[in-house]
Amino acid sequence: MDQLAAGLRLPRRALLDASWLVNGPQWIGVLLESAEQVLGLEPDLAALGDMKVGVIGPHGPGTGVDFEVRTFIPGDAMVEDPVTGSFNAGAAQWLIGSGRAPEQYVAAQGTVLGRAGRIHVNAEDGETWVGGSSVMCIQGTVRL
Repeated sequence: MDQLAAGLRLPRRALLDASWLVNGPQWIGVLLESAEQVLGLEPDLAALGDMKVGVIGPHGPGTGVDFEVRTFIPGDAMVEDPVTGSFNAGAAQWLIGSGRAPEQYVAAQGTVLGRAGRIHVNAEDGETWVGGSSVMCIQGTVRL
């Protein structure tokens, strides 16, 4: 936990909880007290090492979303992912399973990157569904 706190440049007590989220990729999920804390992060990527870290914090009422999410992938060409389905699926199972999130919620991701990603989560009958809209940025054809 000390390396994780140092990598996020937060005091250890600011990390309310952490969990391994194995959903294909292996993430370390970190719960913070608020969306504002998540948005204010300026991580030390070298201190995070090779950890894939997703951070989540609740929004206050009236914002239209329930949680703010950021994911950091040190050493990857894309250091922060604007929307991460695998992390959000694992985080949903963790947060809903521990009673920290309702069975249906909306998370925002990509805010710091100038994106307005919205992840819609729905858990029912033992299954967790993660979805949202996408925008096509590139289209083409490859001939082999």
